[in-house]
Amino acid sequence: MIRLLAAALLLATAAPAAAQTIAITGGTVALGDGSEPVPGGTVVIRDGRIVRAGAGVAVPPGARVIDASGKWVTPGIVAGFSRLGLSEVDLSVEGSEDLSAKGPFSAAIDVAPSINPLSQPIAVNRADGVTRALVAPNTSQNIFAGQGAVIDTGADMDPITAARKFQFVELGETGAERAGGSRSSAHALFRNALREASELGRGQQPIASSGRERTDERERPVIRDPNESRLLTAQRSDDVLLTRFDAAALVPVLNGTQYLLVRVERASDILQVLGLRREFPRLKLVLVGASEGWLVADRIAAAGVPVIASAVNDLPSSFEQLAATQSNVGRMRMAGVRVSIGLVDDNDTRYIFAQRQYAGNLVALANVPGATGVSWGEALAMITSRPAEAVGMGGEIGSLAAGRRGDVVIWSGDPLDPMSAAETVLIDGVQQPLENHQTRLRDRYRHLPRRNLPEAYRH
Repeated sequence: MIRLLAAALLLATAAPAAAQTIAITGGTVALGDGSEPVPGGTVVIRDGRIVRAGAGVAVPPGARVIDASGKWVTPGIVAGFSRLGLSEVDLSVEGSEDLSAKGPFSAAIDVAPSINPLSQPIAVNRADGVTRALVAPNTSQNIFAGQGAVIDTGADMDPITAARKFQFVELGETGAERAGGSRSSAHALFRNALREASELGRGQQPIASSGRERTDERERPVIRDPNESRLLTAQRSDDVLLTRFDAAALVPVLNGTQYLLVRVERASDILQVLGLRREFPRLKLVLVGASEGWLVADRIAAAGVPVIASAVNDLPSSFEQLAATQSNVGRMRMAGVRVSIGLVDDNDTRYIFAQRQYAGNLVALANVPGATGVSWGEALAMITSRPAEAVGMGGEIGSLAAGRRGDVVIWSGDPLDPMSAAETVLIDGVQQPLENHQTRLRDRYRHLPRRNLPEAYRH
């Protein structure tokens, strides 16, 4: 066992080959932008970036050529919502996870330091074509979980693509529980937090609730970021609920420089969240979950708010999901909502690769009488470019458009068919190892000589 773990660590820390000019030729190429696949296409990557992809693309002189004839070529899969890299196992084993915190901080929590690039779930999902992930912390004692990151799944020690990219908030039933037992309490807590952040962001010396101006100063920690230092040393009212760090962490949300991902399922909760813009117009909202989104799809589309949805959630597992239907994503898409797929409380630490199957299910729904599905090209986009676009990273990852990062996967067949396998995975133009603890166990026991089997298995 120790030898296996040592080998895994050595493999994970070994640096992949350096980026170079690569031409992937002859495969069925899907760009990941919603368009349909192109047979016999070529993808060219230079210095870790996509140069060109599609039909009639010339192979540059001196490029390393990978023949993908009979195979499919797509962008790497992007996890629309996950906890990838935060847990080894889902059994709450002490020391195995960093999903949530029970300390004094909430909004100020930055998930990036907790990401373990050597975790086996990252290696397993990399082997199934997942190259990037939106990773959110989980809530514990507050509606604010903290600041999520975008990561890559490369076999190196630098997983963070974009730290503190978004703030994640739980409303709905979970938010009500965290806020004292009601949705009204959760929304009051939420608005109060944003007002406290606004107070800091204005850089003013507010008047305390008693009507007397504050004259005392609180402890002033040493901060390297001058802007953060200014916020943390500002004087505050007496009636604050958030820690100084938490309030300061929400200032970028108010300013629209950090995305705000809000978990809601019920249609009425969705409308409440959309209404926040009337009071805080610069919020960059993204809805997460939205099981009843189809009921108010026109309002979501009119607001221009993206949705990261559970793909085929059709069971009323709670009172806020009574109108859940497999056609939710298709109906929202038909209404003009920008939808992507995430694993919202659905084995979100390990089974990111299930997004492929979910996307394929959405395509199949188009053939079910009375159901609403999506096209093949749009389904692929929902697990590649659409999650990236939801958090403002569509110009960097998620598609094979020129200038995007060279995250490319060569598949044995249609990637939305769960029977297809990722045969080659490139991240930033660097080919990645596909071995992991699971594959090593498989190979070890697949052809074990009979004499090495336990006695009960020899007869």
